[in-house]
Amino acid sequence: MAFERFIARRIYGTRTGDGRFSGPAIRIAIAGVAIGIIVMLVSIAVVTGFKREVSAKVIGFGGDAQIVSLTQYDNHVMLPVVADDSLKRVVRNTRGVAHLQEYAATAGMLKTEENFRGIQMKGVGEDYDTTFLHRHLIAGRLPRFSAKTSANELLLSRLVADELQLTVGSKVFAYFLTPGDEDRTSMRARKLTLTGIFETHMSEYDRGLCFTDIRTIRRLNKWETDECSGIEIQVAEGYDAELVAASLAAKLNHTIDRIGAHRGAFSIRQLAPRVFAWLDVLDVNVIIILVLMMIIGGFTVVSGLLILMLERIRMIGVLKALGATNTSIRRIFRHFAVMLVVRGLLLGNAVGLGLCWVQQRYSLLQLDAETYYIDAVPIRFNWLLILLVNAGVVLISSFVIFGASYLMSIDKPARTIRFE
Repeated sequence: MAFERFIARRIYGTRTGDGRFSGPAIRIAIAGVAIGIIVMLVSIAVVTGFKREVSAKVIGFGGDAQIVSLTQYDNHVMLPVVADDSLKRVVRNTRGVAHLQEYAATAGMLKTEENFRGIQMKGVGEDYDTTFLHRHLIAGRLPRFSAKTSANELLLSRLVADELQLTVGSKVFAYFLTPGDEDRTSMRARKLTLTGIFETHMSEYDRGLCFTDIRTIRRLNKWETDECSGIEIQVAEGYDAELVAASLAAKLNHTIDRIGAHRGAFSIRQLAPRVFAWLDVLDVNVIIILVLMMIIGGFTVVSGLLILMLERIRMIGVLKALGATNTSIRRIFRHFAVMLVVRGLLLGNAVGLGLCWVQQRYSLLQLDAETYYIDAVPIRFNWLLILLVNAGVVLISSFVIFGASYLMSIDKPARTIRFE
């Protein structure tokens, strides 16, 4: 064992007792590093978990990307997208596309004997991935989504169902303004059966969107069997949705289909910029927390070293008198500081990751779902970020320790030996 490391271990093992101030100071230094690590790990786990949960809900409603029409009728209603075989072939041959699904939408009004509510009705077919809807289904079952038959079934959110006082099995009338002859509109009604109720806590979507089969919406809009409001794209795992959307845009933007509609491809971030801009702001908060915690951790380590140096100044003088160089003295305190940082890192990682695991497993901390879109504090273990945080703490601590060690130089050992 090297001389410097041996002395550092001896100091570390006898840092308490004899009325020394260094014992509490060193414990505070270890606690400072540990608390900094705990706060950073919990912050990263919560923010990444929150962003994943909210993003997953937005993507669940609209896919990773969409192909939509950019052309309007004279009455400012968007033309449909012609989802013919040639368009689908282009989409499927785009690198990164895992699945595509058509949807048709129209505005309508749900009315009961006591109440009514305007709503956007989204029709989907057999090709629609219902994983997201199944995950958030809280009562009943999903409607029979079909492009060939109209089941006259409806899926509503809990918020709208409660507002209209509807339960699974209830009948409700839906009214729509549909295009008629000579640019006129007519009122059409459908009697629908509520087969299921979902809840995502995304009030913006829950209050304004319901689901039925795509054939019903096509008939209301007087569209052909290959016409739809848009095509949702699901991106394969490992691919960037923005890059896939850009690739689709390069192929499809400003192309014209058989009814004269210009088509465009957009990522979900472009279609819902407000939500994702809000999520991006959270990254700034995490950066501020990381910087503050690293500053606090470095300050506590330096403070502990300075207190220890003042208490061990006679020992430093004796070592100098015995022939130790300033470099050796610095190495002793560097080894000692490394022991503090390592202990703080181990303690902080154990407590921080343990707290995150408990929250992920048992959801002890609850949230107001109306405000935060989720009902419990979410946790996501991003091991790459966790390793980077630990590496950053080690790197910054190394610079701090290296700089602080230059305060340990003693030029007159005889005077320091007599230090009281």
